[in-house]
Amino acid sequence: MANRAWWWAQSNATREPGNALCPSVAIPYGQGTPMCQDCGNLSADHSRQIPRRNFLGLLGAGMAAAALTPILRAAPPSAPPKPRNVIPAEKALARLIKGNARYVAGTMKEHDFAADREALTTGQNPYAGILSCADSRIAPEFAFDASRGDLFVVRVAGNFVSDEGLASLEYTTAVLNTPLLVVLGHEACGAVDAAIKVVNDGAKLPGHLPGLVSHLKPAVKEANTQSGNLLENAIRANVALNVEKLKASGPVISKFVEQGKVQVVGGIYRLATGRVDFLI
Repeated sequence: MANRAWWWAQSNATREPGNALCPSVAIPYGQGTPMCQDCGNLSADHSRQIPRRNFLGLLGAGMAAAALTPILRAAPPSAPPKPRNVIPAEKALARLIKGNARYVAGTMKEHDFAADREALTTGQNPYAGILSCADSRIAPEFAFDASRGDLFVVRVAGNFVSDEGLASLEYTTAVLNTPLLVVLGHEACGAVDAAIKVVNDGAKLPGHLPGLVSHLKPAVKEANTQSGNLLENAIRANVALNVEKLKASGPVISKFVEQGKVQVVGGIYRLATGRVDFLI
């Protein structure tokens, strides 16, 4: 039986045009009665059946989708770990602005981290996602006077959108229901300054730095066309370009932006004062 269909020479087999028979049916040239190579029957019609190999493929796909469903499903809105974080983007931005004002004035809240500890063991629902530079002088939780579980922070030197960073921000918007994303640059950014030297002076950087700086070159080139301080203009352009990149990043964030569920803004941290100037 294992060799029942091998007598059909593969090179001499074809399929009858328009035939709704089993996909395994082969017709040798010059004959009109097909035999199914799977079941061995003449004129076998399995058009209403799913071939075993296709069935197993569909079953595997279904199991994979079922496994991913809990990951892509947000926590029930009726039981968020931090109910006060369930707010629209406008209020989230207002909270950041007020928190930054307290930070600048030195009147930050006294956070009781122990009070939120138990609730945060069940999950998280941050009200803002921050794409920040990795500079040690920039700490978003401090700059916005926020507590644990409030901000979903992604950091990379130069605060640009990488594939990994984008995936993280997609996670916080799609799964954690975060309504606001902020691209946070800062004064005297060393990464942007290095990009300027590479673009304008042909500087050579060691290790993996050239790859990082390549993401910042568009901002430098834009700043080169502007008057004023080159570094400041490049920092601002870098923030603005990455805000637009996030807004257009599909399929997740761009869809939420179009639906009005997520807002993306930029900001620049001032080292001397700690103030964040938002680019809205």
